[in-house]
Amino acid sequence: MLGFGGIAKRLFGSSNDRYVKSLGTVVGRINALEPTISALTDDQLRAQTDKLKAELAAGKTLDDVLPEAFATVREAARRTLGQRHYDVQLVGGIVLHRGEIAEMRTGEGKTLVATLAVYLNALAGKGVHVVTVNDYLAARDAGWMGQVYKFLGLSVGVIVPNIDDNTRREAYAADITYGTNNEFGFDFLRDNMKYSREQMVQRPFHYAVVDEVDSVLIDEARTPLIISGPTDDKSELYMSVDTMVKTLSAEDYEIDEKQRSVILTEDGTEKAERALADMGLLEGENLYDFENTQVVHHLNQALRANVIYRRDTDYIVRNDKVIIIDEFTGRMMDGRRWSDGLHQAVEAKEGVQIQPENQTLASITFQNYFRMYPKLGGMTGTAATEASEFFDIYKLNVVEIPTNKPVLREDVDDEFYKDSDQKFRAIVKTIRESSARNQPILVGTVSIEKSEMLSEFLKTEGVKHVVLNARFHEQEAHIVEQAGRLGAVTIATNMAGRGTDIQLGGNFEARVERELSEMEPGPERDAAVARIRQEVETERQAVRDAGGLFVLGTERHESRRIDNQLRGRSGRQGDPGLSRFYLSLDDDLLRIFGQQTMLSRMMNNSLEEGEAIVHPWISKAIETAQKKVEARNYDVRKQLLQYDDVMNDQRKVVYEQRADIMDSETVGDVVVDMRHETINAIVAEHCPANSYPEQWDVEGLEAAVQNTLALDLPVRDWPQEAAIDPEIVVDRLIAAADAQMAAKAAQLPPGNWVEIEKNFLLQALDHHWKEHLATLDALRQVIHLRAYAQKTPLNEYKSEAFALFERMLVIVREDVTRMLSHAQFQMDSPALAQPAMPSFVTTHIDPLTGENDAFGSRGFARTDAFGSLPAGALTGVMAATAELTDVDPEDLAEWHRVVSRNAVCPCGSGKKFKHCHGVL
Repeated sequence: MLGFGGIAKRLFGSSNDRYVKSLGTVVGRINALEPTISALTDDQLRAQTDKLKAELAAGKTLDDVLPEAFATVREAARRTLGQRHYDVQLVGGIVLHRGEIAEMRTGEGKTLVATLAVYLNALAGKGVHVVTVNDYLAARDAGWMGQVYKFLGLSVGVIVPNIDDNTRREAYAADITYGTNNEFGFDFLRDNMKYSREQMVQRPFHYAVVDEVDSVLIDEARTPLIISGPTDDKSELYMSVDTMVKTLSAEDYEIDEKQRSVILTEDGTEKAERALADMGLLEGENLYDFENTQVVHHLNQALRANVIYRRDTDYIVRNDKVIIIDEFTGRMMDGRRWSDGLHQAVEAKEGVQIQPENQTLASITFQNYFRMYPKLGGMTGTAATEASEFFDIYKLNVVEIPTNKPVLREDVDDEFYKDSDQKFRAIVKTIRESSARNQPILVGTVSIEKSEMLSEFLKTEGVKHVVLNARFHEQEAHIVEQAGRLGAVTIATNMAGRGTDIQLGGNFEARVERELSEMEPGPERDAAVARIRQEVETERQAVRDAGGLFVLGTERHESRRIDNQLRGRSGRQGDPGLSRFYLSLDDDLLRIFGQQTMLSRMMNNSLEEGEAIVHPWISKAIETAQKKVEARNYDVRKQLLQYDDVMNDQRKVVYEQRADIMDSETVGDVVVDMRHETINAIVAEHCPANSYPEQWDVEGLEAAVQNTLALDLPVRDWPQEAAIDPEIVVDRLIAAADAQMAAKAAQLPPGNWVEIEKNFLLQALDHHWKEHLATLDALRQVIHLRAYAQKTPLNEYKSEAFALFERMLVIVREDVTRMLSHAQFQMDSPALAQPAMPSFVTTHIDPLTGENDAFGSRGFARTDAFGSLPAGALTGVMAATAELTDVDPEDLAEWHRVVSRNAVCPCGSGKKFKHCHGVL
C-alpha cells in the first residue's frame, strides 16, 4: 500500500524527474538549431568557436551561448566520430555544465556527453580539466574525443606519468587537459614546492569534469596524496626510546588487541616521564606537552613494536632486515614497510640496522583538492546511493539521467548457500549451463585474490575463461571489449575495466584495429571491414537470442554502489541481460553481518547439501548490512576530511604566502618586518615591561643579539644611561640591524639581493612547514588519547594545531632574520641559482588493491620533473636502487622472484617494475 509520499510521487513524479523534465526546454532549443548547424561547411562549423568566444567577450554568459555551442559539438561529433548525441546525452551535458553529477547507466555514452560541457566551458579560455580513473583512459579519451575539439579549433593536452615539466606545462596551457586524479593532485603539490612561477606547470583552477566521479571522490578519497622525502637520521632516538620501553613492566600499560593498540597507565606514564627526562629527551616535566609531541609518537610506536608486534608472526628478521608477513596470506612482503615510524621501532627492537623513514613534505586529500575548483561536474553510472555524501562534502547534486532506451535486464534475487564450497560448485554449474547455450557471462568478484582463486577452481573443472583483475588497465580494456562474444567467460573484480563498454557480439572497432591494423587502405581492406561488421552483427543477434550478457556476482561488496556497477555491465542500450549474486555464510559481508542472525540459524538448520535459499527478504537484509558498512566508511572519510580541514586552512596560508613571495618584485618590506618583530620579541623576553634595568637579563640579551642578529653591541653599557627603557633598546637594535643589512645589500646588484631574500624566505618557510607537517602527523596519532580526559579529540587537535602553526610562523621569522644576518656576500657574487628540488616519493594507496598507484614508491627521485638534482639527491637515488640492480641482468625470471612489484625496474628505465619488465 502506497503512503502519501508514494502517491504524490506517482502523480507528480520525483523531484529528479521534474528537474530533468525542466531541461527539455533547453534541449528543444538545441534541436531547433540542428538544421542550421548541419548545413554549415567544415570551415564554417570550425568558425563557430571564434564566433562564440567573441559573443562571450561582448558580455554574453555561457548559459546564453549553450544551445548553439551544444548544437555545434553535436554536429562536430557526427562528422569526426560518426556519433550523434542523443537527447538524454544533451540533458547530461547541461547537468555537467551546471556543476552537478550526471548519473547515467553504463553504455549511455558518458565519454561523449562530457564533450558538450567541456567545449562550452573551454570557450572561456581558462582551461578545463577532464579527470579519469587511470592513465590508459586519459590517453584514450584525449585522442578519441580530442578529434571533436581539434576539429573545432581547440587544443588538447594529456597528463600521464614520466613526462617532463615542459611537456606538462604545455598540456596544462591547452584549452582542454586530460589526466588522472593522482597526476592533477601531485602536480598541484609539486607546484607549491617550487621557487618561481616559471617552474610551475598548472594554471589557476577553472572547471573540471570527473569521469567515474564516485570512484575518484568516494572510493579513492579514503587515502590522501602524499609527497615525502628522507628525514634526518633518528637511529639514536629510536634506540634510546626502545631501551626505555624495555624497562617497562606489564602493569605499566594496557593492551587492546582488537585495535592493535597499547596505552600507558598512569604509573607507566610517570615512569616514562622520569626515564625520558633522565635521557634528556623530554622538554619540561609533562610528557604530553605539545613540545614533546614527537617523543610521545616515538614512545607509542616503540610500545606497539615491543608489545603488539611479534617476531615470526607479524614479521621475520632476515639478512639484517625486518620483513613484514602479510596477515591474510602469510607471505613475506619484502619491500613493504610500516609507516609512521613503526617499522623503525621494530628495527630498533630487533637490533638491526634502522632505515631512515620518509617525512611528509606535502599532502592533500582529494576532497580538499577538488573543492578548490570554482566549478566541478561529474559523471558515473552509480552515484545515487552516495548522494548525501556528494552534497555534504562537495556541494554536488546528483541527477539521474533517463536511459536512451528502456532497460531490459532482469535482476533476480540472490542465491544463498551454506558455505563457499557449495557456492562455487553452483557457480561453476551455472557457468557451464550459460556457455552451453552460448550466453556470455561476466563473473564479478570483490578482490583480486578472490578472482584468482575462482580462476583456479574453474581450471580444475576445465572451464575456459579469461581473468580481468584491475592491475593492467590497457589489457583490461582489450579483454572487456570482447567479453560480450558468444560463450565468453570473463572473471573480473567488480571495479575492473570501467570506462569500456561490453558490447554484445564483440567490439567492431576493436576487432578492425586488431585484425586489420597492418592492411593498407583499399578495396581489399574495405571488404575485410564489411566482413567483420557482418560477423559482429550476426554474433550480436545470436547473443541477444541467448539472453544477452549474464552478470554473476560471487558475493556482495560492502558498498551497494559497486554491486550496481557490476549489474550495470549488462543491459546497455536496450540489450537483454540477466544479473544474479551468489552468496554464502563464509562471505566477508555476511561475517560482518553476524553469525548469530536469523539468517544463519535458518540456513544451518534447514538447508540440505547443495541447496540454496532465494527470497527477497534476505536480499533486503543484506542491503541493510551494506548500508551500515557504507555509513561506517563515510564516517572514516568524513573524519579524514575533518582533520585535513585543519591542515588545509594552514596549507592555504602557506601556499598563498609562497605565491605572494614569488610574485612580488621585492620582499624587502616583509624581511624588514620580520627582523623588527624578532628584535621586539628578543627585547621583550630579556627586558620585561615594567621592570628596572638592573632586573634585565643583559647577558642573555647580548647573547641573543649576537646569535640572531650577528651584532656585537655593548648592550651591558646601555642601562647605565639616564631614563633607559626597553623601547630605546629596541630602537637601537633596529637601527644597528637595518644598517648592517643595508651594507650587505649595497655589496650586491639590486636584483641579486632581491633573489637572495626571496630564496631565504622560501627555504625557511618550506623547511619549517615540512617540520610542522611531521609534528601534525605525530599529533594526529596520539590525539585520540584526549578522549580519556573527556575531551573531544578533534577540538583538541584544532587547538593544538593552531598553537603549533603560530609557533612555526615565529620560528620562520627568527630563522630568516638569523640566516640573512649571518650570511656573507661579496661584490662579485653571481646571481643566486634557484635551489634544487629535493628527492621525494609520491604515495597514494589504492583502497581496492592495497597498492601504491603513484609513481616512485621505492624512494625514486623525480629527476624528470625538476631537471638536474644536487649530488646528494643523486646519491639517494643510487642508494634507493642499489639493492634492485644486484640481480642477474640476463635472468628475467630472477627479476620476477627477487624484485618487488612496486620497486624501480632494474633495467634503469625509472618505471616501476610492474609497469616495465614486470608486466605479467
